[in-house]
Amino acid sequence: MQFKGHRKGFYHNRRQVPLSVGRFCLVEADRGKDMGRVTYIGPGKPEWWRHADRQGVLAEATPSDLERLHENRGDEWEFWDICQEKIQARRLKMDLVTVERQFDHNKITFYFTAERRVDFRELVRDLAAIFRTRIELRQIGVRDEARLKGGIGVCGREFCCSTFLHQFVPVTLKMAKEQQLPMNPGKLSGPCGRLRCCLTYEYADYREVLKRLPRVGTRVRCNGEEGRVRKLDLVQETVTVYFDETGESIVCTPDQLTWQRGQESARPPRNDRAAPTCRRSNGNDSAAPDKRGRRS
Repeated sequence: MQFKGHRKGFYHNRRQVPLSVGRFCLVEADRGKDMGRVTYIGPGKPEWWRHADRQGVLAEATPSDLERLHENRGDEWEFWDICQEKIQARRLKMDLVTVERQFDHNKITFYFTAERRVDFRELVRDLAAIFRTRIELRQIGVRDEARLKGGIGVCGREFCCSTFLHQFVPVTLKMAKEQQLPMNPGKLSGPCGRLRCCLTYEYADYREVLKRLPRVGTRVRCNGEEGRVRKLDLVQETVTVYFDETGESIVCTPDQLTWQRGQESARPPRNDRAAPTCRRSNGNDSAAPDKRGRRS
């Protein structure tokens, strides 16, 4: 089930309500009921049932229910303005992201971001006195903010976190290094400012390929000559070997190489910008600078 801001939930259809993907229905919510759009019907994953067993589907939405949902969305813009005024009056260091009103009007949730923990108890009292209902202020991270707002990524598709991702997983700079991606924070970071979630999608495959290839800097033998690994192509699964004696470089497959396994260079593979040329090494070759990235 999907709600405003691409918020997702899992529900048990105990009452056997006839449902179809894309339709709206009423579900059990915190001290009441809420409305969402059906995005999936089926057995689901085992971990989903921990949430679904505690909440279920009530009924399919009627035209009057859809009209009330539309009115709630219009009221939320007014609630956002009121809350923003109170935040400024209290001089709280927080940025309001969005507002979500529960379908039955029993609760209003305000989502915000802040660099530090914020004491918003007085703000809750102000809002409760105005709206006369239960108020919840929920602090979220920048990745959750991107999920709630949504948008289009550099790939031309909607954000992964706003569509099919159900939970965030840790993304590290090591994943980008082992995939030989350029260490450019602007290209590795998503709109949220954190490393892109898609860095994890093919990471396991790249790890398997790296196990079959020698590391950059490893001494290998190819066609009876000894050389050093200069570059790896993880997609083609090929190795560029540089020969010190002749100053030439050739591209080989792992089957054409022999090396002493277990003693490869511990240095991670780097992404050379220029293709290797047939020249002698002068000992001044340097790796690309390593820039720090933030862990999600």
